[in-house]
Amino acid sequence: MRLLTFLPLVALAPAALAAEWTPLFNGQNLDGWTQRGGKAEYRVENGEIIGVSVPKTPNSFLCTTRDYADFILEFEFKVDANLNSGVQFRSQSLPDYKNGQVHGYQCEIDPSDRGWTAGLYDEGRRGWLQNLAHNDRARFAFKPLDWNKVRIEAIGDRLSTFLNGVPAADDKDSMTPQGFIALQVHGVPDAFAGLEVRWRNIRIQENPEHGSPELSPPAPPASIVPAEVEVKKVAGGFQFTEGPALGPDGRIWF
Repeated sequence: MRLLTFLPLVALAPAALAAEWTPLFNGQNLDGWTQRGGKAEYRVENGEIIGVSVPKTPNSFLCTTRDYADFILEFEFKVDANLNSGVQFRSQSLPDYKNGQVHGYQCEIDPSDRGWTAGLYDEGRRGWLQNLAHNDRARFAFKPLDWNKVRIEAIGDRLSTFLNGVPAADDKDSMTPQGFIALQVHGVPDAFAGLEVRWRNIRIQENPEHGSPELSPPAPPASIVPAEVEVKKVAGGFQFTEGPALGPDGRIWF
């Protein structure tokens, strides 16, 4: 007589459901999104959402038409070197707050030399919650003029971001427990009209059981000068060029 073994498939169902990802963008049109704020242009092309800067208009936001509370959000983006951008989450637009101005958490997109992409900003409220001034590993994870992948974990009061797999911001804040997700195109002067930021592969996992382990904040970069060192000026009058320095006595120093 052959014995049959049955696997407890029902017990696996909750774990499988918890791991499911849902696309936020259908790759064809902007159904499920609505624009708020400024008049930047948004269009769909080759399975990507493209935001185009327009001068003399405030920050623009392409917002989901529903709110999200606890989630893990992943997306890829590519941005012009001169255009600031970001992705809002748990954000709001309320008639009794600054005439409906979009406000809330933002995962920064910062292609400047400062390099604070994936830093945590509070748009329209408190400003920076956690920048990347002391996180060089995350700063240098950014790939200019190329596709970058970001992961945002918003679970309870813990807000975490990752840039190309590198931990970036990790903060706790409970001001806004839920809100919409939005793609920002920053306001620009006339000289920066027509700059583009692109997003693709935008997906969300709602109500995850847990996020990534908490990390210790990165330590500030160590100074190259020892603590309590005595500094003395031993000479002056040097003329510095791109190469050697010309001393006041005519000698050349390397």
